[in-house]
Amino acid sequence: MQIQRNQVALITGAAGGIGSGLARLAGERGMRLLLSDVDEAGLLALQQRLREQAVEVLVQPADVSDPEQVEGLRALAEREFGGVDLLFNNAGVMQTGFSWEITHEQWQRVLRINLQGVINGVRSFVPAMLARGRPAHVVNTASLAGLISSPMMAPYNVSKQAVVALSETLHYELAMLQAQLGVSVLCPGPVASAIMASNQSAGAASGQLNQLLDSSIRQGMDPYELAGQVFTGIEAQRFWLLPHKSFKPALQQRLASILEERNPQFQMIDMEAPEHVA
Repeated sequence: MQIQRNQVALITGAAGGIGSGLARLAGERGMRLLLSDVDEAGLLALQQRLREQAVEVLVQPADVSDPEQVEGLRALAEREFGGVDLLFNNAGVMQTGFSWEITHEQWQRVLRINLQGVINGVRSFVPAMLARGRPAHVVNTASLAGLISSPMMAPYNVSKQAVVALSETLHYELAMLQAQLGVSVLCPGPVASAIMASNQSAGAASGQLNQLLDSSIRQGMDPYELAGQVFTGIEAQRFWLLPHKSFKPALQQRLASILEERNPQFQMIDMEAPEHVA
């Protein structure tokens, strides 16, 4: 899909982090934007900055875990812009702690937002995007956690690996239909954001981990730089969007343990390693 001026992008989780980087670059590319987040103040601030740059942008606060609110975004996009060309299912939250200490409510919160939010986006928007019969694209934000599990991040790992599975299934289904609609799954490492602010306490043991994660994430890849890689991947019709390359040895170790039926061993990933690792 070639990204062109006046095409329409809908971005969830747009108020900060990856979503804000995508919005900035999409605006620079001349796209019309519909941005959503539960952070209304953050949305309005971003809208103001984009409008100062002559970007056509609407914002609508919404909780992606609620299918009716996501359906409302679809209706708004069709009413104001005639539909969506690029859909970024990007909203997400973090949860750390031992698997057995994380409460039912905390588990459900992460699964509702990180997974059900993407499912809601697919169910609401894909039929309309197919019906338009023209090139379009869906990007589902997963994570390196969608490919490699880490201790004390069970809900996040589970939700992001499910997003990868959903995206791959959607890829096969669209290929069966020979549709002009493509799909990519975005699996980044640390990207500068405040996602750890969404984390809820689940046992004293996660305190040090939370500090390390927050520091690593806040010093992560610039969201605007990430957006550039995402847009390049979309135009190349790539399914896998893997901005951080230094994780590949850990992924190769995991795949080898599966094929050789060996017990998995957790391997720390050095995100400061050279990004040219094959």
